[in-house]
Amino acid sequence: MTKAELVEKMANDAGITKVAAKAALESFLDGVTKGLKKRNSRVTLVGFGSFKKVYRKTRMGRNPQTGEKIKIKGKNAVTFKAGKNLQ
Repeated sequence: MTKAELVEKMANDAGITKVAAKAALESFLDGVTKGLKKRNSRVTLVGFGSFKKVYRKTRMGRNPQTGEKIKIKGKNAVTFKAGKNLQ
């Protein structure tokens, strides 16, 4: 499902305009994004799942073409754990 399809479904289900549905979706996405800005933060939607920000440490990897060892920098990543309703 694309963002446009989701906006259309929200508008139909709630009986609102697509403009209002798009604004609601943008607000939701902004809230989740801001909630995950802090270090080791988590956004939990009961029954749906949890988004969690984690730090992946620097590690050694291998270039698959040459076999040469390379250093992979550490970075932040977001994980999602599905709730009971999605399993």
